[in-house]
Amino acid sequence: MTEGKIIKGIGGFYYVETAEAVYECKAKGSFRNMKLSPLVGDNVEISVNINAENRIEKILSRKNELVRPPLANLDQLFIVASLVDPVINTFIIDKLIAVAEYKGIEPVVVLTKTDLSSTYEDYKKIYDSAGFKTILCSNADKSGTEEIKALLSGKVSAFTGNTGVGKSTLLNSVDENLMLKTGETSKKLGRGKHTTRHSELFKVCGGYVADTPGFSSLEFERLGKVMKEDLFDCFREFESYFGKCRFSTCSHIGEKGCAVCEAVEKGEIERSRHESYVQMYNEVKDIKEWEIKK
Repeated sequence: MTEGKIIKGIGGFYYVETAEAVYECKAKGSFRNMKLSPLVGDNVEISVNINAENRIEKILSRKNELVRPPLANLDQLFIVASLVDPVINTFIIDKLIAVAEYKGIEPVVVLTKTDLSSTYEDYKKIYDSAGFKTILCSNADKSGTEEIKALLSGKVSAFTGNTGVGKSTLLNSVDENLMLKTGETSKKLGRGKHTTRHSELFKVCGGYVADTPGFSSLEFERLGKVMKEDLFDCFREFESYFGKCRFSTCSHIGEKGCAVCEAVEKGEIERSRHESYVQMYNEVKDIKEWEIKK
């Protein structure tokens, strides 16, 4: 038995990278009975066979998994947002952060087009104070690229953000083999109109980048709603106020004696972050867990 990581899956075949080589494998049939499918990013045990197919024998424990894109064991998510054209939307950023936190994925906020706006320090302060790594990127001088490269080492990462925020430009700066110019087909991913889509990891700067560097914010949001009971834990700057509200049933959206709301008024928690929390809470407050399709 040999351990490795699935770096590509297509047409029922999985490509597993081990310390020795990359092996083409099939999944053993019993996975189907267990309703378990191997995912790109899975750490697995395989049997290497001379006169038969190599086979994935065991899928090791996952720390997280995504349905779309189908990935496992993602370490970090780079949330790319532009300051202008399109204008920054902190609610979208905060919602993506919350979903990432819920999935056990470390969010990294990347603010692009800083050369076109003077407000970048204000937004950087919001996410720095909330406890997130925040990187400023300029199209003019490629600043921020080296910070991103350093964070990729030893990690499995993906990038998300809406159209026009500068993902392609950013990824070109990180590794020109990942993406071509905006609007063209990726060299490595082969994303054309008639290309079969599949999941894949590519080695970049000592780590892996998922083959979905441009998957949209909306696509990531659809991974699942964060229930109201879990939402507090998805805002890490709230943690130090846990248990300090007047009432144990406090929902932290405006009740008297709420330690979180008091912290907002004192400037200890950024107001925009709390407003996003309230909006997300109101979106899910009447949804029961059994109503959410797993």
